[in-house]
Amino acid sequence: MNIVFVGPFGLQPKGTMSVRALPLARALVKRGHRVTVLIPPWDDPERTGQQWADGGVQVINVPLLPGPPLIFEMRLTLTLVRYATALKPDVIHFFKPKAYAGLSHWLCRRLRQHGIIDSRLVVDSDDWEQAWNDKLPYPGWQKKLFTRQEQWGLRHADAVTVASRALEESVRQAQSGPVVYVPNGAVFEGRINNPNADLTPQMVRMMWQLDESPTVLLYSRFLEFRLERIVTLVRQVATSMPEARWLIVGQGLDGEDKQLRQQLVQANLAEFVRFTGWLPVEQLAAYFQAANVAIFPYDDTPINRTKCSVKLIDLLLAGLPVVADAVGQNCEYIESGVSGVLVPAEDDAAFAAALIDVLGDPTTQHQLGQAAAAAIRQHYDWSDLALRVEQAYQA
Repeated sequence: MNIVFVGPFGLQPKGTMSVRALPLARALVKRGHRVTVLIPPWDDPERTGQQWADGGVQVINVPLLPGPPLIFEMRLTLTLVRYATALKPDVIHFFKPKAYAGLSHWLCRRLRQHGIIDSRLVVDSDDWEQAWNDKLPYPGWQKKLFTRQEQWGLRHADAVTVASRALEESVRQAQSGPVVYVPNGAVFEGRINNPNADLTPQMVRMMWQLDESPTVLLYSRFLEFRLERIVTLVRQVATSMPEARWLIVGQGLDGEDKQLRQQLVQANLAEFVRFTGWLPVEQLAAYFQAANVAIFPYDDTPINRTKCSVKLIDLLLAGLPVVADAVGQNCEYIESGVSGVLVPAEDDAAFAAALIDVLGDPTTQHQLGQAAAAAIRQHYDWSDLALRVEQAYQA
């Protein structure tokens, strides 16, 4: 089968294309399909026009043609569609029903109505996009456009692939065609499983003066929870285990990590916490292995209920015991008491108690971590998930 993926943005800094579309494309190639990934690199302009092969997948960053607002968007959409249709694909899979992917879907549907193409048109949804309108500073017209695109795109696709159970339920209410649940999978080669030999867990602990302290890891963009919750957890752990330390890995999109640091200073808790900032992917394995327990706080919000976090997958695949809020896909990836610990959503007292229990018990840490890594490998291999995507293509 000849398949084209169309993205809404570049491979970086956002992750949908790099951690969802591209691993899926590689898995489909291994199953004998031809896959081309088309990227509109408006947010990664240095890659404009670049092409390369990745695991048998042809990746194309289409050219960015200059122009004023609206003209630029029209040209980029036309370029994506021209590249896609020139390949004469059996299937065009649009990743996200919004932005350039959404515009390309609309235009391809019009072309098919006029008999110009006959490709099957499939849409992938890995977030409830309308919920992000309240989180990100889009102008009013753009919020309306994204809302309309999502509603139209999910209704007018031949099939929809969704990354979460909550999305599956909501899309089924709007879509009469096939809706296929395809959660995010794990990348077993690279990322977390190939640590940088130049950076060991011992070096990380020495660098951040952790000594032999039991260490909690928070790996986050700081969007999924109220910052005050972390202050509460640090305080409660410090009260019960004053020798414990925290490694906070990541950078906020709008300075949230700096805000959290200031809140901890004001609460006289800064001595317990180490902020690393953003880290290259190749360094993450050493930092994960330097910690004893990871936390994954998830407020009970529409965004969190519908998204599917690759960060959680990375933590579990690395063999870290994870304490998380029982919200959304967290409940799919973690079997509480077996491959991690789930606590009632936003119950900080229960969260702190569970964290302290695991942090003080190395045997439990080992058992939970081993079971977590095994479960991810067994149930979330992209090679198996690609079979589900084929259902959407062939239905």
